[in-house]
Amino acid sequence: MFLAKVTGSVVATQKVGAMVGHKLLVVEPFRIETKKSKRDLATTGRTFVAVDTIGAGIGEFVLITQGSSARLTPETKNLPIDTVIIGIVDSVHVDSECVYEKD
Repeated sequence: MFLAKVTGSVVATQKVGAMVGHKLLVVEPFRIETKKSKRDLATTGRTFVAVDTIGAGIGEFVLITQGSSARLTPETKNLPIDTVIIGIVDSVHVDSECVYEKD
C-alpha cells in the first residue's frame, strides 16, 4: 500500500465495458520526508490513474494499492486495472509526531 493525494479526475467516455460506471482519479504518491525531520510528507513526483471504489475526493489523502493486489477487492476483481483507492486517510503519525491530519 502507498499513501497518495488525489489531485484530479479522468473522464473517458470510450472504454471497455467492464470499466463503465467506475470513477477514475489522478493520484500522486507521497512519502515521509526523511532528509529533514520525518515531520513532513513529500511527493514522489509520480502520478497514477486509480479506480475509486470508496468515494474519495480531490485534495484528500488516500491509500492505494497497485499491481495484482489492485484486483483483489470485490469491486475490482474482474477489472483491467493496476491502481485502486482502498481507503481515505484520517491521520498519519511517525515517531509519535503527527505528519498529517484530515481537517
